[in-house]
Amino acid sequence: MTYKFILFEKIDKVGLITLHRPEVLNALGESLIDELGTALKDCENDSDIHCMVLMGSEKAFAAGADIKEMQAKIYSEAYLEDFITKGWEKVSACRKPIIAAVSGYALGGGCEIAMMCDLIIAAESAKFGQPEVTIGILPGAGGTQRLTRAIGKSKAMDLCLTGRLMEAQEAERAGLVARIVPDNKLKEEAFAVAHKIASYSLPVVMMIKESVNRAFEVPLSEGLRFERRLFQASFSLDDQKEGMAAFLEKRTPKFKGK
Repeated sequence: MTYKFILFEKIDKVGLITLHRPEVLNALGESLIDELGTALKDCENDSDIHCMVLMGSEKAFAAGADIKEMQAKIYSEAYLEDFITKGWEKVSACRKPIIAAVSGYALGGGCEIAMMCDLIIAAESAKFGQPEVTIGILPGAGGTQRLTRAIGKSKAMDLCLTGRLMEAQEAERAGLVARIVPDNKLKEEAFAVAHKIASYSLPVVMMIKESVNRAFEVPLSEGLRFERRLFQASFSLDDQKEGMAAFLEKRTPKFKGK
């Protein structure tokens, strides 16, 4: 497919998706979100792709939703078209792992899209925030929910109520970011992590993602039961037999994804 607002590249077992509206700091307009959803669906359906990397430009991962598109909307329109939910949540619905590689601004919808990914690798220049309050609105794609789960109530209240920005070092300390790297190493590091994940058994990686995400939805006892069942189910995989045999034989396993 030919894209206008994103760039897509398949490298070995990794799908690289780059947001590409540089003139508006990758503002997340409806057309961009549609293209992002299509690219993610294609990656999900491609058995050769085991992991995805989502990134923007050096200046901005994404500076937020496209305000020009939103400004004139009224409640009935936003509600009836299920604004944001129907397109944006395709990121969180992916079963394969997605790494957000963030440099520059990840604000509003940009921060929310990054949080829908499975882990965030940030460049030293990265800045996160939910500044919706400054334009008379509140976060609508997880800014009050995923952010609170990631960094706690006090920090989330601080960002959402004041609109201030959180730099990469603070974001890592708060638990929003997995690791920080120099700006010129961001893509290299993100790909190294993606390739490592992609080298493992795909069904096991998907089970891990599902199990970790389950922890946010259910009580501990139910989460442990869910994890235990997936753990037990993994013993039906050829990859489990191969992985353990390789360990005992002191060799690199050859996973086949089944």
